[in-house]
Amino acid sequence: LDLEDADSLLEHVQDLVAQHFDEFPEDKVDDDAARYAAEMTKASITDGTRNGHLRIIKHFITFHLRRDPKWDAKRVDEQTPKDITAFITRKCGPTEKGFEGKKYSTAVSTRAALTMWYRSLRPNESTAEWRLDPVTNTWRGLPTRSRDVSQFMVGLEKTKAKSGEVSSSARALSLEDMHRLYDHCLKPSLSLAEKKAGIVRYVAYLLAWLMMLRIDEVVSLKFENIDKIPGERKFLQVSLNTRKQSQTGVLHSWRLWANDNDPKICPMRAFILLASLYGPSTKKAGPLFLRIS
Repeated sequence: LDLEDADSLLEHVQDLVAQHFDEFPEDKVDDDAARYAAEMTKASITDGTRNGHLRIIKHFITFHLRRDPKWDAKRVDEQTPKDITAFITRKCGPTEKGFEGKKYSTAVSTRAALTMWYRSLRPNESTAEWRLDPVTNTWRGLPTRSRDVSQFMVGLEKTKAKSGEVSSSARALSLEDMHRLYDHCLKPSLSLAEKKAGIVRYVAYLLAWLMMLRIDEVVSLKFENIDKIPGERKFLQVSLNTRKQSQTGVLHSWRLWANDNDPKICPMRAFILLASLYGPSTKKAGPLFLRIS
């Protein structure tokens, strides 16, 4: 990932955590590990997300201490991924089986918070792996990156989808979802007015999906944010002046290339559709997404 993608991904995780603060209410935890969690989060993230991380970490520690008073919150070994999935199961498992029944996005938030916790315990470890060092017989990396946790998250997401849970985030849409959206918004049977509205909707969601933006960020784009130089560049550049997590005027930009292998998610074709909808007389300044009659 380049820096822009990494920043967007981080923002996506922080948004998910922020959405579920209320699912981890404050309570009193008289434990050294929980107090250490408070110190750790205070130094690394913004106030709102810090509080959310802290509450999740406290609940994680309390959950395991209640199950086993000898459980060590700072221990990192082959059991740690199972500790993580056990806690997420408690929060997100089905209510008919005695669990709390929280949404899948709560599981993502929890995984993000616990990633911060285990990074604080071992700051010099790799953040992209989880493996057993055969020389030292020590587990390296992050337990939240383990195969067990990853497979658990995939299974949980599928289970939630089968039960009818629908994500409200455009960034959670799958490739199959985008194909269905394309077919729905551009199907031949639509009236002219419906097809015009469908094109605008499709382009907005496609940009949100490709660049992992919030919908409000996409609809606030202006013509001035789009840079395409025919004959010189084979890509178009989309820029945002500020982001939610960086409001100091730092420019964030994405380069979008044509996708001939999958035209339904091709940004070049999407912009061509939008241009044909607006026509040559439309002033190329101001809001990118216009009200079409």
